[in-house]
Amino acid sequence: MKAMIFAAGRGERMRPLTDACPKPLLKVRGRPMITYHVLNLVRAGITDIVINHSHLGHMIEEELGDGSKYGARIVYSHEPTPLETAGGIANALHLLGDEPFLAVSGDIYAPYFDYSQVFDVLKDKDMLGIPYPPDKRDIAWLWLTPNPWHNPDGDFVLDLYTLRNEGPVKWNFAGIGVYRPEMFAGIQAGEFVKFGPLMRKFIEQGRVGGELYEGPWVNVGTAQQLEELNAPLGAAKTGS
Repeated sequence: MKAMIFAAGRGERMRPLTDACPKPLLKVRGRPMITYHVLNLVRAGITDIVINHSHLGHMIEEELGDGSKYGARIVYSHEPTPLETAGGIANALHLLGDEPFLAVSGDIYAPYFDYSQVFDVLKDKDMLGIPYPPDKRDIAWLWLTPNPWHNPDGDFVLDLYTLRNEGPVKWNFAGIGVYRPEMFAGIQAGEFVKFGPLMRKFIEQGRVGGELYEGPWVNVGTAQQLEELNAPLGAAKTGS
């Protein structure tokens, strides 16, 4: 399985830190956030990695190189203007291949997420070994977290292992998912397309599965969050 790490965002809320450094290269405990993902992916046996970038993208390439120092093979998908999540994936499909792939946001801090669990979440056959029709099998699998302070209402309902758009209890999308390439086949390379409306369309069709992740997780969106993560041990806050 290949993986894609999203690193094209401008990080407006992190300014002025992101004026001179791309957000995924901001450090938590002495290590760039994006490096945690690379190391954890390699640890799980996922060594083919695609990274999209835009703002100060050359700095990401200079930091990570071809990935060989981590035991990975890294290639880059440059976006002159950020294309949003779905557009960024579509722009990089030629690098991701024809099989399901993992995608993760480069600005989340989830140091203990076990990427070895991602390989078999999208099933092609039912419990009796009968292949699902292509238009009925799951097209995506998302990991959700308890709702952080910046998203108190959550994103999606988790009904056993199936996602719903509406319901009494919603959970926060963790920025980690596995996708089939055909989900993005209708998007042209270089097209700006947001992730949410596309995902909700397939959720409405009953074709998105998911599960809850309750380990340490932070969507690092403010300088204060970064400061808290870099606070002395025992003072740092996670799950926010």
